[in-house]
Amino acid sequence: MKRDDAIDWPQGRGPNPAFCSEDERLTVMASYGLDELMDDQELSQIVQFAAKLCGAPISLVSLVEEQRQRFLARAGLLTTETPRPTSFCAHAMMEREPMIVPDALLDPRFERNPLVTGEPKIRFYAGAPLLSAEGAPLGSLCVIDTEPRPGGLTDLQREGLEVLAASVMRRLNARREYLAVQEQLVRESMRLRKMAEHIPVLAWAARPDGSLEFGNSALYEYFGTEDLSKIDLSDMIHPSDSEEVERLRKKSREEGGRWDAEARVRRSDGEYRWMVLRAWPMRDARGEIETWFGAGIDIDETHKLSESRDLLARELSHRIKNIFAVVSGLIAMHSRGQPEIKPFVDKIGAAIRSLATAHDYVRPDDGRSSDNLGGLLEGLLEPYASQDRERILVDGDHVGLGSRAATPLALIFHELATNSAKYGALSNGVGKVKINVVDDCDSDDNVCISWHEDMDGFTPPAQDEGEGFGSRLLRMAIEGQLSGQFTREYSDEGLRVELVIPRTSITQ
Repeated sequence: MKRDDAIDWPQGRGPNPAFCSEDERLTVMASYGLDELMDDQELSQIVQFAAKLCGAPISLVSLVEEQRQRFLARAGLLTTETPRPTSFCAHAMMEREPMIVPDALLDPRFERNPLVTGEPKIRFYAGAPLLSAEGAPLGSLCVIDTEPRPGGLTDLQREGLEVLAASVMRRLNARREYLAVQEQLVRESMRLRKMAEHIPVLAWAARPDGSLEFGNSALYEYFGTEDLSKIDLSDMIHPSDSEEVERLRKKSREEGGRWDAEARVRRSDGEYRWMVLRAWPMRDARGEIETWFGAGIDIDETHKLSESRDLLARELSHRIKNIFAVVSGLIAMHSRGQPEIKPFVDKIGAAIRSLATAHDYVRPDDGRSSDNLGGLLEGLLEPYASQDRERILVDGDHVGLGSRAATPLALIFHELATNSAKYGALSNGVGKVKINVVDDCDSDDNVCISWHEDMDGFTPPAQDEGEGFGSRLLRMAIEGQLSGQFTREYSDEGLRVELVIPRTSITQ
């Protein structure tokens, strides 16, 4: 990979002056990892073909270093390097095109060169410059003959030598890019390891068989050891949590997916602390799991705080339920001997019992459990259906129930059920009530609830009667607390009530 500030230097322009100084040139050369390219198979094939193409006994890929020229690939020569002062390639690499020396003995630059006067007795030399992407001169691809060649190279040989030189640079650049990528990967790995070392989370990496191969400082500190072989997560889990954690881990291994769990993990001092544990697989190019990464987040303080709040909430809930019982008792006690207020007392008592039932759904841990509107309706209407369960039917969509909506909904349907028991379908032995819940019944994300009473001999009330307490209660709960709307219609068959309530008013 070339330097960040480099450009792709045009072929045929000769070296880039900005990279011709020794410091710049050698810095670029160092990025190729030349030691690993010695006798490279691809480069060897290139020099062998260059020798055949040019009919020369010797061909070399020569890189000019500070004190020597090194032959990465050779054909017809055993020597792997020669001193730089004797280098023909140091001259060739500074040219725009291949440098041709027909007869070295007749060239003032080389006539006394030891490589000419002695072995290998160079007489003919042709070298195509090797330039980096930045334009830094590196060396040359050359062919050498021990006989002079007054005619030099043919056009085909000259062109072929340039093409082969470009192939040499592609091989060198591929190695350079590979090293740069590896260096980048090492840097990223070191950055990730440093980050893992300093995050306040237990972090680890494990082999496919589950044995640990990495742990951060938080992990070592928590378990009191830096010997990963002594850390066995299964042995550190609280006995009450170990079965569930092991189940999740086994399922994760079988399916190759992530697992999450909350469990108590033993610290080096013997204390168990609540943690969120998580592990996920990393796969290789074939899709095989090569590493499991894991993390443990200490939530002990948060967990204990949550337990304290739940304990307080349960205690408050218990006291509220006692208050309902006390209020009902007080009403009953003060109404004794006053038959004239009995209807009012009965109605207030029934409303209080309905609120108590709604409270069970606000705090389901203390009483009935249901997370949906249908469950609340069935619970509220259960006393009215105790004689004949087929008389009251609740069906329709599942709609989640939020704690805020439980109380006003309980009041609404308590009022409807009470009126039905007194005047409507539930007041005799044959009438029926059907409640249907439809989620997202219109484009405004509303929930529609219909209350249908079916009975023989029903007498609708006079239309000119004013709005009574029950109607005001319905309107206050539906419109005021739930931001909804309702309609009520009477017919000879019974009563039909339609409620349209925003879904968020019920679920939140």
